[in-house]
This record gives sequence, C-alpha cells and structure tokens, in this order.
Amino acid sequence: MQIGVFSVSDITRDPVTGRMPTEGERIQAAVAIAKKVEEIGMDVYATGEHHNPPFYASSPTTLLGYIAAQTERIILSTATTLITTNDPVKIAEDFAMLQHLSGGRTDLVLGRGNTAPVYPWFGKNIQDSVDLTVENYNLLRQLWDNETVNWEGKFRTPLRNFTSTPRPLDGVAPFVWHGSIRTPQVAEIAAYFGDGFFANNIFWPKEHYMQLIGLYRERYEHYGHGSADQAIVGLGGQFFMRKNSQDAVNEFRPYFDNAPVYGHGPSMEDFTAQTPLTVGSPQEVLEKTLTFQEYFGDYQRQLFLIDHAGLPLKTVLEQLDLFGEYVLPELRSELDSRRPAHVPDGPTHAARVSERASVTSGAQSTSSSVG
Repeated sequence: MQIGVFSVSDITRDPVTGRMPTEGERIQAAVAIAKKVEEIGMDVYATGEHHNPPFYASSPTTLLGYIAAQTERIILSTATTLITTNDPVKIAEDFAMLQHLSGGRTDLVLGRGNTAPVYPWFGKNIQDSVDLTVENYNLLRQLWDNETVNWEGKFRTPLRNFTSTPRPLDGVAPFVWHGSIRTPQVAEIAAYFGDGFFANNIFWPKEHYMQLIGLYRERYEHYGHGSADQAIVGLGGQFFMRKNSQDAVNEFRPYFDNAPVYGHGPSMEDFTAQTPLTVGSPQEVLEKTLTFQEYFGDYQRQLFLIDHAGLPLKTVLEQLDLFGEYVLPELRSELDSRRPAHVPDGPTHAARVSERASVTSGAQSTSSSVG
C-alpha cells in the first residue's frame, strides 16, 4: 500500500490569525511538506494543477523536479494534470524529463479539472472536455510508446515523423492514474488502457465513489487486464487530528467553517458523518480510513489532503508527525495484511521495468522455441 499526501495548492487566509500567506510561502511550504512526507516514512507526494487564483500550482513538474532534488525515496505525482487543456506533446516531454531527474520516482493523475474558465484561456471549449480527454490521451500514449509518431486528430495540428524527447526512462512510461469525481467515461478510459483509477473521495458520500470504482473494476476485467479485484485503485481522504479528539474538533472548526470548498455549508459534524473527512484522535483517523477498504475493495494508494483551508505550515507538519507516529505503521500493516496475494501492490517504476523485462524475455523464449 502506497500512502501519502496530495495538495490542491490553495492560498487561503488563516481564519484564526487573519494572515494570508504569499504565493512564495505556499510554494516553499509544499517543498517542506514533501520532505516531511519522506521523513516520516510515507510514500507519495502529489500536487494539483491550477491556472487561476487562489491557487499556486500552475507548473507541477517544475515543483516536483525541485522536490526530487531534495528527496530520495518518495514517488512524486500530480493530483491532477489537465489532459484537456495541456498539449499532450508537452505532457509527454515534461513527465519523461521528470522521470529521468527523479530516477523513475514519477507518475501522474490525469483529469479534466473543475475550473471552467481554463478552457478558453488555453484555446479550448469546455463542451469538448470528454472528447479532448479521449483524443489527447490516445496521443499521449502513442508519444510514450512509439519512437516515431504520425498522428492526426480533431483538436491539434498533425504530427509527422515526430519523436518526443527525452524518451521514457528505461523504455517504461510514467504510470498513469485517471482521476474523476463524477465522469464514468474517465473510468472507462482507465479500464480500457489498464491504467489506474484515482477517486478524489473528498466531497461526496461513499456510495458515489463506490459506483465509479465498481464501474472501473468491471470494465478493467472486461478488457482482459485481470480480475476486477486486481484493478489499480487510488483514493483520496482528509483528516485533522490531535491526541485528544475534542482538541482536534475545536482547533479545526474555524478552518472547516471558512474553507473555500465546503465552508459556509454543512456543519463539520454533518460533513464528517457523510464524507471521508475525519476530525479527531489518531485512533479515529485509523479506524475510519480502514473502512475505505470495506467499501471500495483492496486498493493500492491512499492520499490525504491536509494542507488546505488556511492551515499554517507548522500545524500541517505537526499533523504529519502525529500520523507518522500513531497511524502510519498500523494502517500500512493492516491494509497489507488484508490484501490477497493475487492483488497487486502499488505501481513503481522498478517493478514495471522488471515486469517489462520478464514479458520481453518470455516472448523471446517462446519465439526461440518455435523457431
């Protein structure tokens, strides 16, 4: 089980102190959080992509490349890479470059995004979002999988004898997760290619995500990639904890009440009852997170949103220390013990290179014996 954190990269005023962090402070905080993630033994740091205030993460690969130079072990990913408005050629090149710089510690979550104005900013129409997703991903796969690409589509100028550089590290492209909050077509794309499916798992009740993940698993098996329970699933989640549960509730309430996404809406008690958000003690965080497997089946990656709503960096780092000491070891052990032997672990570059070598060797042996 791969466990880590993801950020939506918001810049939000601290409702307790009234202080608004600068863009520079939030960018440096992201680096500090990623380094803490590695320090406490987590596995993944992921950042979102946005091109509008109040967010700072307009260039995820730049941020992740900087973090790669200061870390040694963690996987560096995105919480969303906009497949609709980014040029697939640039995605192919940027993430292959990040692969090389990080020694393979790179994957990405593709998504359509949820900011409507971004489409015209990049010369696209939001009405084409699903068609853009399908066409752009098909091109991205060709760019990574084929040395020379000849391609023509609806939304981009044609490519003739084009080679994307650098080529993927060790001949193995970054692993792709397809992220979705509500779009069944995205689950279908993930299943068709045998890629991972990442369910945001933040704002909606579990029943909503059970439907999307169930569809993905069913179609994954339909396309012959393995049994439904072998499909590669990632989940989001949220927590705020203190050793004493009531202290967590009291401290987090002003941040919840003023959060850009769910503030001024349902009460914190209602929201925690209906969604994966946990506000309480480390034991409560552990127990609620363990229920995810009961609802969604065995899965490979669990990421938590913890640096949002104006929480100061000091508090976020304290949250990670508490998680590393009181939650992480037992959560990892319990989830790994529940996973049947035939269900794969989370994807890594080294494992995928080894798998590719085995397939190639097997094919060569078959060819040799036939000859």
